[in-house]
Amino acid sequence: MDEALLRSLTPSVLTVLVRRGADFAAAEDAVQDALVEALRVWPAEAPRDAKGWLVTVAWRKFLDATRADAARRRREDRVEEEPVPGPAPAGDDTLQLYFLCAHPSLTPASAVALTLRAVGGLTTRQIAEAYLVPEATMAQRISRAKRTISGVRFDRPGDVATVLRVLYLVFNEGYSGDVDLAAEAIRLTRQLAARIDHPEVAGLLALMLLHHARRAARTASDGSLVPLAEQNRARWDTALIAEGVGILQAALARDRLGEFQAQAAIAALHADAPTAGETDWVQIVEWYDELTRLTDSPIVRLNRAVAVGEADGPRAGLAALAALDASLPRHAAVAAYLHERDGDLATAARLYAEAAHTAPNLAERDHLTRQAARLNAHRSR
Repeated sequence: MDEALLRSLTPSVLTVLVRRGADFAAAEDAVQDALVEALRVWPAEAPRDAKGWLVTVAWRKFLDATRADAARRRREDRVEEEPVPGPAPAGDDTLQLYFLCAHPSLTPASAVALTLRAVGGLTTRQIAEAYLVPEATMAQRISRAKRTISGVRFDRPGDVATVLRVLYLVFNEGYSGDVDLAAEAIRLTRQLAARIDHPEVAGLLALMLLHHARRAARTASDGSLVPLAEQNRARWDTALIAEGVGILQAALARDRLGEFQAQAAIAALHADAPTAGETDWVQIVEWYDELTRLTDSPIVRLNRAVAVGEADGPRAGLAALAALDASLPRHAAVAAYLHERDGDLATAARLYAEAAHTAPNLAERDHLTRQAARLNAHRSR
């Protein structure tokens, strides 16, 4: 396999797709899929016309993705921007597709990636960013998943845990960007809750509702991010909060605690506080302790460090942070915040600027840049 040839052909294949009418981002995704297919096929049967082969396969991949995206958007068009409280009506077969893609023959990680790509409508790049892996690695993972299920019968749908993980990732993608995508995830989770009596399904639905209730207050009129402590709580959707809290309480009463219920409990404590200063941080730390026990996730430990800093003071938070890998996403941003609260403005400004360089999206990068500029301006007075 001549990988140098593939690299050299990539720009020209991309140009052909763009000239045919594909937008640049979609064309890049299609070319990436074609390159993965070439790595699989060419060692056994190399084409005579390498560029022509890549153009044909990439264009087919682009058309398939376009049709899938159009189908997803048609489903989303049926969803109101604000999720309607109450039981979900009889729905389409989208939820069944989630279960089919979570096939037992796939590992959970592969099933999630395939479902996000094939049903959720996310690009390979978006999925790679969610999993903190290179785009090429994720493209190969998705391609392997497709090959794995290409010859199997779909008479054994996947488990609920994998479907919940997919729905949560789809919601998070929408929560940070496309509101319709978040609403679609809520719609499907409502359907799942109506079909399956499981406390973690209820926990995920409660978590989504409690987060979505804050959507209107998360950004300013200029599109900039508004941190939780600075949000106008009068703009929070009290009906969604009440529904989420009610669903959570019923789930917790069953005494089968899971990670989504624990996350929802943390969100409920934030929603319950009339002001940021009245937040019950001690209880939030206790819930993070439960969540750490359930998941042992470094990201959970990172968020716990923030909560410890609020409950016991910034130095306690920094001590908790010191035990974590500095390469974790948003580690520098958390360190900056805690150093600022501790009065070390020079270190905080430096860390805010460092965090801005690795921010996952433009809005977060701009917010962190402004934080660094604010502290530098304060120090220069």
